[in-house]
Amino acid sequence: MGIKGRAKILGELFRFLWQRKLWWMIPIVAVLLLLGLLIFFTQSSAVAPFIYTLF
Repeated sequence: MGIKGRAKILGELFRFLWQRKLWWMIPIVAVLLLLGLLIFFTQSSAVAPFIYTLF
């Protein structure tokens, strides 16, 4: 599954939440996705020491 496939899934998720009037869940899902990306990029990168200093 490429980036386009993942973007399509995220688009469908947000569209589902919008159609079902679950607007309050959109910020929760967005924060969880950002935390997941943060964890993914800090596992083996040169950015890791800088992110560790934030916490």
